[in-house]
Amino acid sequence: MRFAPFLFHLRIHTSEEKTDKMQVGVIARRLPNASSISRRQLTTVRDCNRRYRYRPRIIPWQQRNSQTGRLQSEFQRHIRIPPQYLLDDYLPQYQTQTTQQLAQKLEDAERFLHDCNLCPHNCSVDRYKETGYCALGAERIPVSNISPHFGEEPCISGMNGSGTIFFASCNLRCAFCQNYDISHVRDAGEMLTSDEIAEWMIKLQDLGQCHNINFVTPEHVVPIVAKAIIKARELGLRIPIVYNTSSFDSLEGLKLMDGLVDIYLADFKLWSEDASKRLLKSERYPEAARESLKEMARQVGELKFTGDGLAKKGLLIRHLIMPNYVADGMRIMQFIAEEIGKDSFVHIMTQYFPSGHVGRKSTRGGGIRYDELNRAITDAESEQVLHAARQAGLWRFNEAEERGGYA
Repeated sequence: MRFAPFLFHLRIHTSEEKTDKMQVGVIARRLPNASSISRRQLTTVRDCNRRYRYRPRIIPWQQRNSQTGRLQSEFQRHIRIPPQYLLDDYLPQYQTQTTQQLAQKLEDAERFLHDCNLCPHNCSVDRYKETGYCALGAERIPVSNISPHFGEEPCISGMNGSGTIFFASCNLRCAFCQNYDISHVRDAGEMLTSDEIAEWMIKLQDLGQCHNINFVTPEHVVPIVAKAIIKARELGLRIPIVYNTSSFDSLEGLKLMDGLVDIYLADFKLWSEDASKRLLKSERYPEAARESLKEMARQVGELKFTGDGLAKKGLLIRHLIMPNYVADGMRIMQFIAEEIGKDSFVHIMTQYFPSGHVGRKSTRGGGIRYDELNRAITDAESEQVLHAARQAGLWRFNEAEERGGYA
């Protein structure tokens, strides 16, 4: 996929309030070809973007440039997206698949339903006849919520929201789950077929005007999701697909989604097996998450945007900092930098609050369950993880609210 050729000019503005400091801005201007961009210019832009933050500023239409005397283009803006991560335009992955490739996807989906190994639980059951860990069959799956959602990263939610389809009966049992009421309950929501989900996808696109379709916790229902995407394409779907996952996926399940998913929105919760066994109820989580993230990065690469600041393709990695588990977060940042890439787009989340089973009274001898998690994180804990990320070489963070704009 080609990205638009941009040349970044540095403009220095003297602050009226603090004349002793200079504010550095970057203006993007389209050029006829990419040959005019030098390696030195790209390096200068990246260094500038790392050091300076500012809010996007729209230049009024037909405002005359005081230096050149030329009229500025409409909606020219200050942006903080390096040119190598800008796309001229974007066609969703599923739109590029041939009829033969889609037919193969449908065949593979049916095969998985007859021998289900879609997540690391490896139940190997025929979901048309029996159920495994997730207790779900092959034709209808529980959907607990369908709506435009504005709580994702700004580059995902945008102005109109992300078209969220939230599945119940998650294949993890996180003790601190902040969506416990709709993800852990096996019979939450409505039981829908892939065709019915496809129809809802079109409604989110046409009526909700959502920027993308966002499947939340789809690890255990990948074949049905694949069928829904292919059906929705026939119905006229044309917006990107977001795969919003805990990263407790199998490589086989992710390969089924290869060519159908545009953005992987992936959590990496904990690093150690002991912590994962206690809090996630699966000591296999860390290894599965590491392998899953590598496969996601292979499929879609680094996160890229169109000129409006909305993400269109790539991997966005999340980590929720939790009290007393800062060491896990620091190790995860190191892994991302070394194994996924220092140019990975990372969201270090600080909004943890006690939820799920945390803080409840224990039925065995009294006391508080998961007492080490029964508080918010401190500023020192969040600073430790962020510092570790920067020390590892990561530099693309979700800081849109600090700068204004989406990305």
